[in-house]
Amino acid sequence: MAPISLSDVISALPSSDSWGPATSTETTLNGVPYAPYSKGDKLGRMADWTAEGKDGRDGRGGRQGYNRSFRDQQVYGAGTSSLFAVQLAEDESTFSVVSNTRDSTKTRFGRGGTFTRGRGARGGRGDTRGGRGQFQRVGGRGGQQGAYNQYDGRGGRGGARGGRRFGWKDYDKPQRNRDASVNIKSDWKMLEEIDFNRLAKLNLDTDDGEDIDSYGFLYYYDRSFDKQPVKSAERKLNVVDRAAYNVTTSSDPVIQELAEKDEATIFATDSILSMLMCSPRSVYPWDIVIVRQGNKVFLDKRDNATLDMVTVNENAADAPMDASEGSKDAINQPSALAEEATYINHNFANQTMLENENQKVEMPHENPFYNPSEETEPAASKAYKYRRFDLSLNDEDPVHLIVRTEIDAVQKNAISGEDQFLTVKALNEFDHKAQGAGGALDWRTKLVGQRGAVVATEMKNNSCKLARWTVQSIMAKVDVMKLGFVSRANPKSNDRHVILGVVGWKPRDFAQQMNLSLSNGWGIVRTIADMCLKREEGKYVLVKDPNKQILRLYEVPAGSFDEDEDVGIEEVGEEDDE
Repeated sequence: MAPISLSDVISALPSSDSWGPATSTETTLNGVPYAPYSKGDKLGRMADWTAEGKDGRDGRGGRQGYNRSFRDQQVYGAGTSSLFAVQLAEDESTFSVVSNTRDSTKTRFGRGGTFTRGRGARGGRGDTRGGRGQFQRVGGRGGQQGAYNQYDGRGGRGGARGGRRFGWKDYDKPQRNRDASVNIKSDWKMLEEIDFNRLAKLNLDTDDGEDIDSYGFLYYYDRSFDKQPVKSAERKLNVVDRAAYNVTTSSDPVIQELAEKDEATIFATDSILSMLMCSPRSVYPWDIVIVRQGNKVFLDKRDNATLDMVTVNENAADAPMDASEGSKDAINQPSALAEEATYINHNFANQTMLENENQKVEMPHENPFYNPSEETEPAASKAYKYRRFDLSLNDEDPVHLIVRTEIDAVQKNAISGEDQFLTVKALNEFDHKAQGAGGALDWRTKLVGQRGAVVATEMKNNSCKLARWTVQSIMAKVDVMKLGFVSRANPKSNDRHVILGVVGWKPRDFAQQMNLSLSNGWGIVRTIADMCLKREEGKYVLVKDPNKQILRLYEVPAGSFDEDEDVGIEEVGEEDDE
């Protein structure tokens, strides 16, 4: 039989009667079929080799790692993916990998588990009917008290009644958009951009520093504040008007005199320097003005800068929200809380002093900023110690830093009777049930019995603020750092406060508890100073990005901030004329 060619077979086929689906013009383009799609589909991938088979497993024998329904919403042509599904043969679909190794995965229950009941879910939301809850780590103390008779007030039934873990669906939370602390102008030139990961790796060991000179005087601390207050007679926070100063570096007459004598290369105040050393912990925006004059670097701040304000719950997982972010509680917004905390710190430090002119410690020199003829208020108990630190990398290129440190009070050692220098600070509680409280415990009920838990929560929510206070105390070489716990008399009012207790710590022990490294801070200071010393003389601004963990160094024209100050003076003059 003669072979039949392919062309003969094709020609022998009937032209009209054909088998198979009819060709539709709706699903063809120039004769080429294509799958129908919607313009709203998201283009994800051209081919999906991870599509599940009929037994619900992927090609590697393991179940899909994430929700199929959620993924398919994001895949191009998801609605018609079944058109291209390949039916596996029976022998292939039943294939599985056999392993003789024991499965070491254990189900975690109880404290710290992924799902717990009863006392285990202390971080849950106690009252599911009461608005937005506090997001806590699983196993963490401090769940919000609710209406469900919680065990020991810690959110014991939060997990069993719809509580949610910290971090669950956090991708769905809106991004915080904060404004920068200073307006970046068009004529500013960006020189460097440093992320916090690089800063955290810096390290420079230095000595404990040496005293150059001391100014001012100190009153003795009132030890009665260390006693536990009686509930029936809470001690109120009083307004104590005393003249306190926060003069920037270049305006300090003592630092100007030391700079003329070439005593150091870098000059700063403890407030500015602590912000720079603790910058990897910061969340809110801030800025530092750096002036390079000759071979010297001055770290300055602007008038009414954010550095002067005491932040509240800056490092909390759910920090206080601003009005632009939907907060309707005016007194619990970040700016209002910062003003309240600054007011509390000023008055608390003055109230805890025993103002006796016959019993006070005089420094060798008087307060350089206080002028009795001009001031109507008496000077506050404050001593300024100018101390020098060696930041040299080698003997050939010496680099020294002079910082103006502050000491608040003095007390007698209970054993030796010697004078001990103190710094006095205050932590404040606004409303432990409000948004932004960060899962804080109720100080009135927990401060006595669970002081460690209260302090640990504050270390978490106010990491940057406490780190700055600790660094300032260590640089001043004080013996004890006193921390007061001040709360509102009424959570709905921010003008009356009560003092609930005072606790003292040795600064270096407190730094160890916070995992605070001073050598890392000195490395940051030396790195920023070297960046400016490599440049020409002029004015620079170091700005913390308001929404990212990044520092940016800008070169600014001379007199940039002087113009802003002149404008402010002119506006005040016009108001006076009116």
